[in-house]
Amino acid sequence: MWILIVVAGLILLLAGSSVRVVTQFERGVVLRFGQLRAATRGPGLTLITPIADRLHKVNMQIVTMPVPAQEGITRDNVTVRVDAVVYYRVLDPIKVVVDVQNYQHAIGQVAQASLRSIIGKSDLDDLLSNRERLNQGLELMLDSPALDWGVQIDRVEIKDVALPETMKRSMSRQAEAERERRSRVITAEGELQASQKLAQAAEVMAEHPAALQLRLLQTVVEVAAEKNSTLVLPFPVELLRFLESSTPPDTSTAAAPADTAGDSRPTPVNGVVQPSPIADR
Repeated sequence: MWILIVVAGLILLLAGSSVRVVTQFERGVVLRFGQLRAATRGPGLTLITPIADRLHKVNMQIVTMPVPAQEGITRDNVTVRVDAVVYYRVLDPIKVVVDVQNYQHAIGQVAQASLRSIIGKSDLDDLLSNRERLNQGLELMLDSPALDWGVQIDRVEIKDVALPETMKRSMSRQAEAERERRSRVITAEGELQASQKLAQAAEVMAEHPAALQLRLLQTVVEVAAEKNSTLVLPFPVELLRFLESSTPPDTSTAAAPADTAGDSRPTPVNGVVQPSPIADR
């Protein structure tokens, strides 16, 4: 009786050890006495031979693996620290189990080496503004060895680029100078447009002199609206020219010096006329 109970317990123990559960996002690879079985086990209950078989479960989900920050020197001799993230998933569970010892560690090492290579081949401006192209290049560098291991690289993203403080200050000064240059260009363009409009207005006023008087009256109205105690009025130069041209010349003041010059005769002294110095010459 006791022998039957022991035998039944051993049978149940062996049956329990031969039953395995594979989840929906996993695949099972069976090795029998160390030899690979060709077929992989799908999700659900699966049976293996006790003692002889070993079941290795492989996760088929997309894995997010952060790449530690790598420090390097760019092509334009700037020291930066760059970190990234890699998204990958397993395509062939048999290659993952048989061809590589630890595929996750292998992907991580290749990602770090590829990131340092990308840093050395790129300029600082590319790392800051042209990340899409760098992400594609980094993905191609990772995808080549990963496919041999049964892993597919879905996406690679450069997360952050850390710059030295001196470089940050230099870039801020450069950006400030660029903004100042743009403001000066915009101001100069505004002055050019204003001068063109003023030239057109001057041409209109030259054709219609009354427009200048209307503009003068409008300026007076605008100044008087401020309720100032002193009102400054511009005096038009055209009015001065009109007064000068309409005023007749004074002939009396011009004739007096001429008469004086014609009557200048030597005065007799004691009945003797003194000769003129000019006449002696």
